[in-house]
Amino acid sequence: MSNNALKEEILKLKEELDVTIVAHFYQKDEVFDMADFTGDSLALATFAANDKNPNLIFCGVGFMGQSVKILAPNKRVLMPRMACCAMAKMIDVNYYDQNVAILEKSGIKKEEIMPITYINSSAEVKAAVGKMGGYVCTSSNAKVIITKALKSGKKILFVPDRCLGQNIAIDMGLKSCVVGDGSDPKEADIICYNGFCSVHQLFDVEDIEFYREKYPDILVVTHPECKPEVCEKSDFVGSTSQIIKYIKELPLEQKVVVGTEYNMVNRLREKNTYILSSTKPECPTMNETRLEDLKDTLLKIKDGNYESEITISEDTRKYAFEALNRMFEL
Repeated sequence: MSNNALKEEILKLKEELDVTIVAHFYQKDEVFDMADFTGDSLALATFAANDKNPNLIFCGVGFMGQSVKILAPNKRVLMPRMACCAMAKMIDVNYYDQNVAILEKSGIKKEEIMPITYINSSAEVKAAVGKMGGYVCTSSNAKVIITKALKSGKKILFVPDRCLGQNIAIDMGLKSCVVGDGSDPKEADIICYNGFCSVHQLFDVEDIEFYREKYPDILVVTHPECKPEVCEKSDFVGSTSQIIKYIKELPLEQKVVVGTEYNMVNRLREKNTYILSSTKPECPTMNETRLEDLKDTLLKIKDGNYESEITISEDTRKYAFEALNRMFEL
């Protein structure tokens, strides 16, 4: 079946059912175009939690669907593909506990640790952070959350993205380290778990130098999941939504090269916009979702089949909500 025929069938099914479709900025164009609402992970979770339809189809990755379920437990959240963010998969509760134990062994007591988890983590990890009085953050509000957390006088354990933690530390003039890198964690303000985004790791300083040599007046825009040395040489570093806003406000004649996921960059502007990589920085898990999956999910809803529904235990949801809610309160 052609994409156009699939889209027509999806639209017809949507009209019959009480369902809302949301899609992350990194989704394929054909899936992105089918959504009632699009955004970054936090915007989607916030919108979806307040949406009035009982059924929500989330086109993204697992932790995003879980975030909606944490905020709105009575909503049925379904995912066309149970795709898992590679970064989120780098940490589970066992790894989290192991890192806390490493810090305790180094001389930092558990009660002296203030954990912060990037929203790119499972509900279980968010719950573990919530139990320790910690916070969830996004790439756009990480600095605000860390500033608040530092007032506790405790060491920040930042999971799972080491690059975001390191970049915020540099921006705030703080000292950071990565667990297991040989540094003494007692000397650091922000102690980072050794996780990363495989897509944003593709961008290198050499790529920036290439574009600056080719176009001397070009602006370099990167995401804070990129390596610290890449962000330090950028003209603007921001979250997905911040990047979109920044580039939309630029004159069309201003050349800009962007270091983030391909699908989003490809939709930004028609002219003078380049990708900061010689390879296509496309998120493999975000791109698992197809129009066929979306159509099949709608057909299953029509038949009363909810096998792709996100479920979270109430104990996990309770503590994960506490960590998320501390972020919202700020």
